Amino acid sequence: MKNLITLSLLSLSINAMAQGNITPDMLRKYEKQTQLTAAERAISNALAAGPVSGLALNQANQVEQDTYFSNSVPSKGITDQKSSGRCWLFTGLNVLRAEMMNKHSLREMEFSQNYLFFYDQLEKANLFLQAIIDTRDKSMDDQTVIWLFQNPLSDGGTFTGVADLVNKYGLVPVGVMPDNYTAKNTAQFTTFLKRKLREDAIRLREGKPSDKQLQQMKEEQLGEIYKMLVVGLGKPVEKFKWAPKDSNGRYVYEPEEFTPQEFYKKYFTANLQTDFIMLMNDPTRPYWKTYEIQYDRHTYDGHNWLYLNLPMKEIKECAIASIKDSTMMYFSCDVSKFLDRTKGIADLRNFNYDDIFGVKFGMNKKQRIMSYDSGSTHAMTLKAVDLDEKGRPLKWEVENSWGQSSGHKGHIIMTDEWFDEYMFRLVVNKKYLSEAILKAAQQKPTLLPCWDPMFSSEE
Repeated sequence: MKNLITLSLLSLSINAMAQGNITPDMLRKYEKQTQLTAAERAISNALAAGPVSGLALNQANQVEQDTYFSNSVPSKGITDQKSSGRCWLFTGLNVLRAEMMNKHSLREMEFSQNYLFFYDQLEKANLFLQAIIDTRDKSMDDQTVIWLFQNPLSDGGTFTGVADLVNKYGLVPVGVMPDNYTAKNTAQFTTFLKRKLREDAIRLREGKPSDKQLQQMKEEQLGEIYKMLVVGLGKPVEKFKWAPKDSNGRYVYEPEEFTPQEFYKKYFTANLQTDFIMLMNDPTRPYWKTYEIQYDRHTYDGHNWLYLNLPMKEIKECAIASIKDSTMMYFSCDVSKFLDRTKGIADLRNFNYDDIFGVKFGMNKKQRIMSYDSGSTHAMTLKAVDLDEKGRPLKWEVENSWGQSSGHKGHIIMTDEWFDEYMFRLVVNKKYLSEAILKAAQQKPTLLPCWDPMFSSEE
């Protein structure tokens, strides 16, 4: 009897598994119902020789783009992050650059991304190693530990990192510590940093060292990371001389000597850590609530990424108020979706993907986030909006960091419909926010895990 029961259960299990298989009958059915038309065969032939985006390009939308904007902050020159994931750093520093140039009537200005990137990588290494120490009692298959080993360090980031790094290490002009090849091409160098950090993390989890011994081990490991950074990026400057120049390249006054912290404090009065709020449009969670992401910070003694989730209407109102006051903003989005890179236009009508494959792509923004199909991937500087006669936005413009030859003279123009679907984060000075938003931002935030679907460094 026992054997009969066992055989019966085995049979049920096999039948259940069979129900999930692709069977010969299913294949015959699919083959029969997939009889390509002449047009579909032509598309198939074209896809064999070229990319989907080229074939799906909507020629009816290739008319000359309207580049007029009713409200725009003057661009201060296009920067280029090259083959690196430092868009968050370029964007944050471009926002500061615009403020400094306007306030002090400077002809040109750019800050050193390499200087802050050096400390960003060192601080992230410390954050990772200390997190390994803090979680060393957890097993290797704990989800947080798994995430830490998968993400020991990256060249991506968010505005929170810009704020913490600038507040701690100050700023230097680009000429004081310019980008070198490694800074412009970070992928391979970052791979070696991550490999070394993972090796160090394994050592920190071995044996039963005391807390004091663990900190000594970590400091020695960070010393090696520091050396790697000096070899790859150069040694950060401690003091330098600087003064603005006129249109003929002559110094306006005798150069002064600064430390990076002194330079920042002389030319900036705003506190990046307290005067700005990150707004998010995440329809997977309740609006008018604050959230922060565990371990999503650049420095161990810094701040987790904190944001207020708002409907798009309120975010747009804040953005418009800032642009009208000639103030650029840190902005991030899912830049690759429906972007015509040649023209620099982000428009939902740019590509007819449904027509190419003969299927319907119908997920909304909430569903795309939940399924990991969409998220914030790139930071740029929001600088312009075109409003109709009733004050409603028609299109937006951002200053990008992909070089002058990219897109529309280094910029990307976004339709308002595209903005609704693929914009995610905006950092706004508090003075442009309503009382209701300021009040909502004071809530105790909900702590989200580091592997949350909306956690993604801008690159």
